Amino acid sequence: MISRLFSKNGVNWIVAGLGNPDRKYEGSRHNMGFIAIDRIAEKRGFSITRSRFRALTAVRREDCGQVLYMKPLTYMNLSGEAIGEAARFYKVPADHVIVLCDDVTLPAGTIRIRAKGEAGGHNGLKSVISCLGSSGFPRIKIGVGNDTPSGDELVDFVLGKPNEEDMKAIMSRMDDIDSAQDLIKAGQLELAQSRYNRGSEK
Repeated sequence: MISRLFSKNGVNWIVAGLGNPDRKYEGSRHNMGFIAIDRIAEKRGFSITRSRFRALTAVRREDCGQVLYMKPLTYMNLSGEAIGEAARFYKVPADHVIVLCDDVTLPAGTIRIRAKGEAGGHNGLKSVISCLGSSGFPRIKIGVGNDTPSGDELVDFVLGKPNEEDMKAIMSRMDDIDSAQDLIKAGQLELAQSRYNRGSEK
């Protein structure tokens, strides 16, 4: 059952894509959350352009109620500050916040949908957990390649751009990511997992 349908506070769900706002980071592995949420907006015919909560935002009325789509402008490591501010303002509980982000432990084009969990070394998720005061929020992890270095080289890797083959695999899953977040909002997270927790089909 969908809870809090058409909340009096104006927003029932938050869908946040994580990334870094500077132009130099466009298209990087770490910006896959931004890319995914931009694709969702493009497909649905709206723009995420309103500046609010230290983020670019858009509010859409959907079957599940009002949805706030957002791209935090606080940089990856402080993503939770923008998301937490919006969640507190609209009184949206953690389990109604969907986070889209990259995952360096997964092959490019693989999607992993989780109902909750720890950060797993992802600083953006760590910030969201801290600022929401909970790890109980659904997230859609987008694989960007799991043959990755560690330490300082890992930083260079996530801030770099995927090669052509990897990017093709990642972009082939954007419609699945859109469909998955719709299922989560409809209370069907397990169905989303069974349909979309897989790699790209080459």
